[in-house]
Amino acid sequence: MNPIKIERLNSTFVKEISSILQTEVKDEEIRFVTVTDCEITSDLSFAKVYVTVFDEAKKDSTLQALQKAAPFIRSVLSQRIEIRHTPELRFLYDSSIAYGNRIENKIKELKEQEQNK
Repeated sequence: MNPIKIERLNSTFVKEISSILQTEVKDEEIRFVTVTDCEITSDLSFAKVYVTVFDEAKKDSTLQALQKAAPFIRSVLSQRIEIRHTPELRFLYDSSIAYGNRIENKIKELKEQEQNK
């Protein structure tokens, strides 16, 4: 499939999955999830959905709840987005935000050390 169409589908999936999680999924474990990115394969068979969790301690249980809700989310997506085949959803934790926060904290520490000299 055309890479531009895949990119458009990726952004559409992020918006729609976020909307579904906020409005239609009733599981309280999933309420504080942010969808950060989506990567759909070119044959539309799989979609890796990257998420972050408000409470880091509940990361594993939230990912399990998302995997259980994946068939429901996929069925709602198939009604909202007109594509030939709705991909199977795989939810993965996006650690890039936590990594960015750690780097930002290190930079702040270095600046403070530099100012104290």
